[in-house]
Amino acid sequence: MLSFPLVDYESPSDFDHVEEAVEDYFNPETGELMLGDIVISVDKVEEQAEKYGHSQTRELAFLVAHSMLHLCGYDHMEDGERAVMEQRQADILETRGYVR
Repeated sequence: MLSFPLVDYESPSDFDHVEEAVEDYFNPETGELMLGDIVISVDKVEEQAEKYGHSQTRELAFLVAHSMLHLCGYDHMEDGERAVMEQRQADILETRGYVR
C-alpha cells in the first residue's frame, strides 16, 4: 500500500488552510478537494489477510482506512503519532463493522 498525500498539514485533519490555495488542492473541473492518491496491491491484501488471520475484505478496509488517514495528515513515525493513528483506524474499522 502506498499513499501519496497532496495536502500539507500543520496538524492532522486541519483543513483550515486549503481554501487559501484553491488552485493547489481543488479539482478545477469539479471543485472537489483532492487529498492525494492511494495504491493498494491485491497480492498484498491476500498475503496480509492470511498472515493476520482475517478476511481479505477486512484487510482491504484496514489498508484503505490507514491510507486515508495518511492522506489526512496522520502518521505513525513517533509513538504519540502512532497511538493516535492506530486508535483512529480502530474506531473507523469498528464503526464500519470490520472486525478480525
